[in-house]
Amino acid sequence: LIPFIERMQKADLRLITMDVPAPETITNDHVTMKVNAIVYFQVVDPVHSVINVLDFMRATSQLSQTTLRSIMGQSQLDEILGKREEINQRLQKTIDEGTESWGVKVSLVEIRDLELPLTMQRAMAAQAEAEREKRAKIIHADGEYQAAEKLVEAAKIIGQAPAALQLRYLQTIREITTDKASTIVFPLPLDIIKPFMKFFQEQEGEAQK
Repeated sequence: LIPFIERMQKADLRLITMDVPAPETITNDHVTMKVNAIVYFQVVDPVHSVINVLDFMRATSQLSQTTLRSIMGQSQLDEILGKREEINQRLQKTIDEGTESWGVKVSLVEIRDLELPLTMQRAMAAQAEAEREKRAKIIHADGEYQAAEKLVEAAKIIGQAPAALQLRYLQTIREITTDKASTIVFPLPLDIIKPFMKFFQEQEGEAQK
């Protein structure tokens, strides 16, 4: 170390975490939002971090902000919400390429917060509610369809075996009698009523004579 010509400068080689706040950003589908990310990096070449850049901390912060704003502007809102891991990887790769000549290695970038306008939040909530109602209606319609299929199958079985209808009739009567209702109506099969109907018709015919 030559006095007055050379000087010593310490370099911290430990992992550094940096909070990267970004101003309002407009996505590719024209949605205004605020994004906050965290960058994890460390100095891997102390000489380059001193010689090639005046302040590697400030330079890394500014590069991270501009990269974050740029990639958000190239992405759509659905992509940002649904493919956050892919966007994190794009951010890490792009920032790391920019800091390589400074002797800085960016190992990880994570989007932490997304702040959307209130109108957009309400619209997304309404869309989610509509999707839930849609799924509920589909499930209900499927249930109705399956019930209709079962009724058709039951009608075919009863048509092929009339005794099954009588058995169902007796079962229904038993279920009704277990009820605590004061009034019970017994449905009578048509084949039981027919003889009485025929008798009354004959009586009316004789009376008319």
